[in-house]
Amino acid sequence: MKRTDIETTIGEFKSKSAPEDRYSSFDYCYNYFRKTSSGDLKKDIEKSCLTLGFYLASWGMLRGSSFLLEKSAKHLEPTISYIASLDKSVWAIDVDTYTEKNVQTIIQIYNETRERLIPDGNTDLTLTTKTLLGVFGFIPAFDNYFCNTFREIADGQCGFRRVNLKSLNYIKAFYEANKQIIDKLSLETFTNDFVTGEKTKVNYTKAKIIDMYGFTVGLDKRMNTEHGV
Repeated sequence: MKRTDIETTIGEFKSKSAPEDRYSSFDYCYNYFRKTSSGDLKKDIEKSCLTLGFYLASWGMLRGSSFLLEKSAKHLEPTISYIASLDKSVWAIDVDTYTEKNVQTIIQIYNETRERLIPDGNTDLTLTTKTLLGVFGFIPAFDNYFCNTFREIADGQCGFRRVNLKSLNYIKAFYEANKQIIDKLSLETFTNDFVTGEKTKVNYTKAKIIDMYGFTVGLDKRMNTEHGV
């Protein structure tokens, strides 16, 4: 489970994270929800919906056959209202604090968000986890690239097809096996500020570092396969 390519892989991801690049849509979404009070999230509900909506669009959730193509930003209003109902202590959860209680909290938030965000009959794993990553930063996004990477690392121990105790505990175990480098990268990686384009003092979470690793490894593998490498 211990990896030797995490730092170089994260460096590859960060090279595509200039303030105008799509990857920085995470920064602006995470900064907004992390610092904005519950009252202000609801008071300026339009901005809250648009902030989340543009992040999801940047991260591929409004393409292809996605049901969100048929929705306006107002569809996100129940999700925003739910986010605003949560205590700000939720933003302190990260992989290094995946206690039994916090893991159950993540699973509950996942289920509650899915219920508000996604109509019956639509797939939920990627969209819901991308939402939780962008808003809270406490879980990687379970998209195809990340899940393919971690299925290979897990070698049959976890299928990464659901957000549950098994998948979250495996992510925790991956973190613990690579704690030193993930902690280092988290400490030295900061979000971009929307207004100035400069770095903030807000660190990327450890879960976000793990997300970046899984996503980039999976993407690179697909690109190499397509080009016959």
